Amino acid sequence: MRPAAALTVMSCLLVVAGCGGSDGDPTATSTEPGGGSTLEQLWRAPGDDVAVIPGTENHEPGNVRVSFLVTDAQGQPVTLPTARVWVANALDARPFLETEAKLERIGVPGGAEADATHIYVANVKLLRAGKYWMLAEPEGGSTKVQALGNVVVKTKDAPPDVGDPAIASNTPTLASTGGDTSKLTTRTPPDESLLRYSVAGSLRANAPFVVTFATPKFCASRTCGPVVDVVEEVQRRLDDDEVRFIHVEVYEGNDPAQGFNQWVKEWKLPTEPWTFLVNGKGTIVDRFEGTVSVNELETAVREKLVPAQ
Repeated sequence: MRPAAALTVMSCLLVVAGCGGSDGDPTATSTEPGGGSTLEQLWRAPGDDVAVIPGTENHEPGNVRVSFLVTDAQGQPVTLPTARVWVANALDARPFLETEAKLERIGVPGGAEADATHIYVANVKLLRAGKYWMLAEPEGGSTKVQALGNVVVKTKDAPPDVGDPAIASNTPTLASTGGDTSKLTTRTPPDESLLRYSVAGSLRANAPFVVTFATPKFCASRTCGPVVDVVEEVQRRLDDDEVRFIHVEVYEGNDPAQGFNQWVKEWKLPTEPWTFLVNGKGTIVDRFEGTVSVNELETAVREKLVPAQ
């Protein structure tokens, strides 16, 4: 995610925009979400009226993972355990879906630091392409905060999705660079355990793997710096040689001024970071845009890449 994404959402709040028809899941709740109020009425309730800071911006129809920050009127991150989330087709429409977002910790203790230490994650069922309006209200605080933003769902976005074949990129490794970690990673200290395998080599070996496209040093958002730490921690917890873990930097020559490198372009990634889970058949079985928590990634790897005992 890049700062421009947050600015886009904030600018969208100035315009009341309609969306497609019944795009959500009408069976998401048994009672009317929002108690019959429009999304704008919920947003205008007493409390701080702010914009969400998005952690994801690429979504396809289905069960959509949406991550975001909520800050109060003073710009301080809100870190209450849960947030109530409503989704509507328009700002002046009643919500058709109500669910809960859970707070996830970013990074690992002692690892890279981000401006924010936690992020909210919600999974919402949006079955059709369109622009939706989302309201998030953290639960349990002394002062209410209502954060408003958009979730744009496209029929097909550029990055490979679940069910697609992984791109056989010949990503660099310790062996291919003669052990020169400066060419492979901007992390300090170098994450050597994530630099042993290439994507193409793992596909040829029919080995399940996790690959993260991320740049610890040049991360451009408030949350993405610790992603490599998260991948390394899940590798340590799993302690399973059958599943490979791979880190690929995103900039040519590790220099942001030179733009994205060939491997990011091959995977058609418009932003960074991205993390993909690929099974032994070379099929993508999960993906995470932006930051991902240790809990989310470990759960996904154990469920989708580790063979049942």
